Amino acid sequence: MALHLLKLCVGADHIQDLRDWVSQRALTAMAAGLQPHSTHTTRMVPKRVDELLDGGSLYWVIKGQVAARQPLLGIETFTSGDGINRCNLVLAPEVIETVAQPKRPFQGWRYLTPEDAPRDLGALGDDVAAMPEELRRELIELGLL
Repeated sequence: MALHLLKLCVGADHIQDLRDWVSQRALTAMAAGLQPHSTHTTRMVPKRVDELLDGGSLYWVIKGQVAARQPLLGIETFTSGDGINRCNLVLAPEVIETVAQPKRPFQGWRYLTPEDAPRDLGALGDDVAAMPEELRRELIELGLL
């Protein structure tokens, strides 16, 4: 069964900010002759790698709500120039919007079980997915979505 990671998307105010960043990284990688994957570097190396790579995703918290995910493709450990062990989370280039789910701030990343992970927004239908992000947030806060 897949296990997921949960991480704050620092610097992003909207899902489009994340999409723009991922697109830019993909274009840079392709220009260098590499696969269009993006990576996220973190200091702590997950211990449950096999479960994460069995269909897991990195879920992004944007402005206090779990809002999107990127499928995990790999986890590469390395030692940085300052001698600290780190890892790159290799992520698929697609950013998949999820049903918004409130989340309080935290440091680092957290494991997220499939039962606790929000559903993909597309699962609610095209009408909901076509709504502007701000409208969806407001409807969720009101308990209408």
